Amino acid sequence: QVQLVESGGGSVQAGGSLRLSCAATGQTLHTFYMAWFRQLPDQGPGKAYEGVAAIDLDGKTTYAESVKGRFTISQDSTKNFLYLQMDNLKPEDSAMYYCAAVPQFNSIAALRDDLDWDRYNLWGSGTQVIVSS
Repeated sequence: QVQLVESGGGSVQAGGSLRLSCAATGQTLHTFYMAWFRQLPDQGPGKAYEGVAAIDLDGKTTYAESVKGRFTISQDSTKNFLYLQMDNLKPEDSAMYYCAAVPQFNSIAALRDDLDWDRYNLWGSGTQVIVSS
């Protein structure tokens, strides 16, 4: 059973940078689609998550318009870690950030876009990012 654990969140001033990490335990992620999502402060529990960035099996990346040019998603060569480099952070980036994954051959994965939250069936518990102005 794959488990995802995020780290790297924290408090930073606007214009600063953070690097989020997602560690996979129990199985490597060679055959998983991966993504980062966030839940904004004004969205309560149970609200949909906002897709931030996704990476597929051959390294193709997808970004939300709001983070293009500022955020970079990547994986290490072992496929045990997923990263999100966040530069030029803005107060509106403040959120709980989640790592998500779905196996390559999941039937739902083929029917959803890369940044659709319901494409993914494995989630970490999140890491908080706070950006002050």
